[in-house]
Amino acid sequence: MDLIRIGDKVVSRHKIDTLINEILRLRSAGLSQTDVAAGLGIDRTLVSRLESLGEVRKGKSVAVIGFPIANREEIYALLQDEGVDFALLMSEAERLDYVRQKSGIELFDSIMELIAKAHSYDQVVVIGSDKRIKIIRAVLDKEVVGLEIGESPLKEDKYVDPAEVAAVIRAVKAGN
Repeated sequence: MDLIRIGDKVVSRHKIDTLINEILRLRSAGLSQTDVAAGLGIDRTLVSRLESLGEVRKGKSVAVIGFPIANREEIYALLQDEGVDFALLMSEAERLDYVRQKSGIELFDSIMELIAKAHSYDQVVVIGSDKRIKIIRAVLDKEVVGLEIGESPLKEDKYVDPAEVAAVIRAVKAGN
């Protein structure tokens, strides 16, 4: 039944469900708790408590960046199953297309945005050459877990062992 009597009140279950769905939609779209509360005419603490009630995982947010990866679709699926927050994986052809399709300033801006995005995560895992891992560590100026797939320069796609990636992700999430 949609309507529930609680003492003198009649409460609409549908109205509550609709409001909760909208709160979650807006928060997952990136709005702050304050903005969501103001936009919906509710108290910010309601948004916070709702998130706390439904929280499944709290801890490190994880980003994975990797190239050139031959089995990138398989690795993407694995990362999704492991609950990785952000993944950017490219084959060598995709990496070259990415660079060629942009002007100098567009490429610079795009790389700066990616750096800022990667820096926003608690933990970054890089799958790549020894040199790329070292460069990303320096640029992000934070702990980066490297999964080396060869010596630089890598000019062809490399197969990445899914079991090894899974082990690294699980260790990072466990804080090891």
